[in-house]
Amino acid sequence: MVGNKRSVSLLIIFFVTTARLAGQVAPAQTEAGHMKTFTLEEAISFARTNYPAIRAAREQIAAAQAGVSLARTNYLPSANSVWQSNRATANNIFGLLLPQSVIPSISGPVLPATSNGSVWGSAAGLLFSWEPVDFGLRRATVDSARATENRAEAEDAVTRLEVAVAATEAFMTLLAARQTVHAVQADAERREILGKSVHVLVDNQLRPGADASRADADLARARTNLIRAQQQERISRVAFAEALGLAGTEVDIQPGPLLDIPPEATPAPAPLSSHPVAAAGQARINEALAREHILSRTDYPRFYFQSALAGRGSGANTNGSLAGGVNGLGLERENWAAGVTIMFPNLFGFASLRAQKQEEAANERTEVARYDQTMQILTGQQEQAQAALEGARAVAENTPVELRAARESETQATARYKAGLANIVEVADTQSLLAQAEIDDALARLAVWHNLAALAASQGSLDPFLEALRQSPAGGH
Repeated sequence: MVGNKRSVSLLIIFFVTTARLAGQVAPAQTEAGHMKTFTLEEAISFARTNYPAIRAAREQIAAAQAGVSLARTNYLPSANSVWQSNRATANNIFGLLLPQSVIPSISGPVLPATSNGSVWGSAAGLLFSWEPVDFGLRRATVDSARATENRAEAEDAVTRLEVAVAATEAFMTLLAARQTVHAVQADAERREILGKSVHVLVDNQLRPGADASRADADLARARTNLIRAQQQERISRVAFAEALGLAGTEVDIQPGPLLDIPPEATPAPAPLSSHPVAAAGQARINEALAREHILSRTDYPRFYFQSALAGRGSGANTNGSLAGGVNGLGLERENWAAGVTIMFPNLFGFASLRAQKQEEAANERTEVARYDQTMQILTGQQEQAQAALEGARAVAENTPVELRAARESETQATARYKAGLANIVEVADTQSLLAQAEIDDALARLAVWHNLAALAASQGSLDPFLEALRQSPAGGH
């Protein structure tokens, strides 16, 4: 005997194993108290606007755009200035000191004797520097920043698709759970009516007491299945709210045309290269190529046009005497300079640079391999979605026949039982068969819509699916 418990299990399995689903309108909500009601299109639009992952993706784009602006600042000249005042001794000495950042430099003659006396000293300067030629390094840096921006935008499109798919799937799962509740509730009501009839017959000694016990057991099982179906509906409602970014908020749905016969047309195939996931993979390849291009420009000399203006003051005199008071706090000598500086790359840095180039080349090959794998996955998903849609259409054409036959069988079995020509087991079996047929028929049309959405998602956009919803007779309701 087939039970309604199997009906609920089939519903759960259907929505877990079905391919994951991948037009925006202003979100419209109907509030009844604290309840927000959405159509499917409104739910998708609301999720695309408000889900936290969408906001995070937008901020990633903003950060990448700031990175482009930052890279462009490399074209600007630099002007660095400094001011210093100090109190120090003036004991100089002949000799070389290798470049370092610990021992302060000192200028002036070497005095015949050292002294612990100190004087004021001061210095100020301005250095202007501009790089007129860079052999494409700055352009490569800007191009790399743009590649990062393009990758962020591509990943934003992927996030938008994933959020829309999650909202669609959660909406349909909730609708399927609701339809299951209706079918299981109808089954419980039929079994309650049958149970009353059986008890009347048993009380009049027209049927054995075992029939009443069997009817009571079937009714209890139907009520248990109803509780489970209602539990699944509540869980699905919570999941739907979370998919919209409204966790903790009471939400409801309007089925619209999703319970009607879906259109025969299917979305026209779209190039897989335009799929957001594929576009994001290509963007990551381009980003790796841009980093490689930067490294190819780093082993060229750097040319700088530089000019400087500086002044210094000191309380120490060349004869070794030390001026007191505030002498040395003012600038006593000024100098200016202008010239060209050529900075050559590290002569022993070729090994490090070669390793960096090899690293980025490997990263590029990795992204190319991942892109090829992505294209394989997308191709398989699209073919699976097409096959699932064809199967769902065939099932939807058959379930009305199943439902009609199940209703006739249940009616005839009930009549035969009341006439004493059938036993309670036959009636219970036909009622279970009718309950399953009602669930199958209710979910069959929804399954076609579900697979239409899955096919559209596998092609990279839910817009064709949403357009089919709008063109459906109930699409405007």
